[in-house]
Amino acid sequence: MLKKCENFILGIDKLVNLVQKLPKNGIIILKGNLASGKTTLVKEIAKFNGFDGVVNSPTFSIMQNYKCQNLEIFHYDIYQNGVKSLTQNGLFENFFEDGLHLVEWGDENLEKYFQKFELNYCTIEIKNLENKREYKVSYA
Repeated sequence: MLKKCENFILGIDKLVNLVQKLPKNGIIILKGNLASGKTTLVKEIAKFNGFDGVVNSPTFSIMQNYKCQNLEIFHYDIYQNGVKSLTQNGLFENFFEDGLHLVEWGDENLEKYFQKFELNYCTIEIKNLENKREYKVSYA
């Protein structure tokens, strides 16, 4: 059950204000409509942590990882098959590894898996506004 909640309304140029407040280790589920900015947020998180390579949504590969200065980021996209994308490909075990795990298109089924295995996580729901985005961050 998620308890604490924070809201941010930011333009892309101010996204670092949110990124600075996010956990450096653990699981973050990214929710939002198509083109809401989930991958853009992942890019900003990677950049903030010193990664200077290319960050793309792993829609077909399901997972990409980015080695940063003091952190490994695991980036998942489970749009096509939901949590089955992780369980059928042996990727769910990665969530027990140290690092920052960012999951695009996570849903209630994924949250149930995390709860079953007592894995802490937070969610970020992204909504497009006129010239900005609203980020609703919920922590366990």
